Amino acid sequence: MKKKWEGERLETFIYGRDMIDHLHRYALVSSYIDNKTVLDIACGEGYGSNLMSKNAKFVYSVDIDSDTILAAKNKYKKSNINFLVGSASEIPIEDNCVDIVVSFETIEHHDRHEEMVSEIRRVLKPNGIVIISTPDKLYYSDKRSFINPFHVKELYKQEFVDLFATKFKNFQLLTQTYCNGNSIIQEEDETDVQFFSGNYENVGLFKTNPLYLIIIASDGVFTKQKTTIFNGDEIEKKELIAQFRDSATYKVGQFILFPFKFLKMKL
Repeated sequence: MKKKWEGERLETFIYGRDMIDHLHRYALVSSYIDNKTVLDIACGEGYGSNLMSKNAKFVYSVDIDSDTILAAKNKYKKSNINFLVGSASEIPIEDNCVDIVVSFETIEHHDRHEEMVSEIRRVLKPNGIVIISTPDKLYYSDKRSFINPFHVKELYKQEFVDLFATKFKNFQLLTQTYCNGNSIIQEEDETDVQFFSGNYENVGLFKTNPLYLIIIASDGVFTKQKTTIFNGDEIEKKELIAQFRDSATYKVGQFILFPFKFLKMKL
């Protein structure tokens, strides 16, 4: 039987927007991690660490929940992944031992933000890179009158920038927008991608608010990101199939067909 999704950590049986947004971030990371040692803070189910392990030299995967780490160890048996129990403000690895720190949708789940940034600096090698994302409180919560019960302290854009701009010599701020099955990541205030909508009577620009912010920061020079788009068609098709199979119509149909399927197997 399929597990019930609790909503806090993304699971690989979940399709749709959350999956598209998260996979786009890991796709973005892929250009930085070839043969590198990577730290995945709040690795959750482990799918991201597994993806990165295909190119990275080694991946430290840290999550605060011991049951989650145990399940990840059992699911992803890779020689170059080390799953560890630990928090973002007390990372259980040595100083100056990783080239890249990755942390997606983590910082808003606790309020020890300064401690987290200090820990990231501690474990990074000189000129190492941190790639981190968080919801923009203005658009994610305020404008939508939305409350995520798993979030402890969300950040506005300037608060997020201030955490990293003052502690790293170089950084890039990106926004992430979802539109009709696709994720778009681009520089803040960039207009490479414009959104249009309309019908036979009228067409025109429409405004989309980016719910997520991504910072890439380092004391060294790194390749800055251009506008990228993640095509979510395949994922959305799987989501529609999953929704149909969970519908009452499908379940009733399967119940009616069961005797015929049983007889077919016997014959």
